[in-house]
Parts: sequence; structure tokens; C-alpha cells
Amino acid sequence: MMQDQKNIVLVGFMASGKTFASRELAKCLSRECVSTDELVEKREGMRIADIFAKKGEPYFRQVEKEIVREASAQKNLVIDCGGGVAANEENFNVLKATGISFYLYASPESVYRRTKGKTDRPLLNVPDPLGKIKELLAKRDPHYRTAHFIVDSNEDNIGKVVDEILFILSKDKS
Repeated sequence: MMQDQKNIVLVGFMASGKTFASRELAKCLSRECVSTDELVEKREGMRIADIFAKKGEPYFRQVEKEIVREASAQKNLVIDCGGGVAANEENFNVLKATGISFYLYASPESVYRRTKGKTDRPLLNVPDPLGKIKELLAKRDPHYRTAHFIVDSNEDNIGKVVDEILFILSKDKS
């Protein structure tokens, strides 16, 4: 299987299960797992919410783009992409060129249920978070759908999501 060299890339909206699924996949496949969000936080020495507040979203997106390029240049990783990574076509094309991409699809209602009452999602710290989720997902979904595979993550069952990805990988000979 050639995918032993390719990265496995998980994209999707915030709270779609990417972080949990990527960690579980990495264990199952004996690979290193990297999170673009964690790498940005490590490089900047602050949480994403603080980067947004102090330096703004454009600055965050620029650092994120650098991180994506660095991660894509490696092999055999499981890459957990922040929610906005795939919305940038250049980022996602780089990731897809060196990896097998999976869009973990979660409905706006699932995302809202999972994020309600949390303050660590800077884009949702607004009066109408469900409205904001719908607006952002409407913009990002067409980009996410260019992933190699789409996996439904609406059920709160990451084991099922991981099993589906492992099944797809076992069949994929790209």
C-alpha cells in the first residue's frame, strides 16, 4: 500500500471530531499525530483565542499557512487540521498533494451542541453562535467536500468514524 508514505489529513468544521479521531488513527496506524492548531499555539506561545484577540485572524491564518506547508512536507503523519485550514484552497491543495484527505462532516446542530457554553472557539464568541456556525459552514463546506473522502461524524461516536477511515484506507491503493 502506497499510503504508508502518504499523510492522513482530517479536515472539517470545529467540533467535528478531528482531534479525537486523528489521535485514535495515529495510535491504530503507529504514526505521529500533529495538530495544526497546536503547532500554531506552540510557535506563537499563546492560545488561538489570544492570537485572534491580540494579532487578528489574518495574522493567525498566515502562521497557519506556514504550519500546513511544513507538515505537508513530512511523511507518515496524521494531520488534524484546524477548521479553517481547508477553507484556504492553497492550503488544502498542498495537503491533498501529499496526503489522503478525509472530511469529517458534522451538521450545524451537532457542532452547536458540542460547542455550546465553551469560550475557546473565538469565531463563536458571538450573540448567535448557531447562526455563525451555519454561516461559516455554508462558506467552508464546498471546500471541505473536495477532500478525497467524506465521513459522517454527526453521531457522537468517534470509534465509528475511525473504523470507517481505517476501512477506506484498507481499500484505497492510491
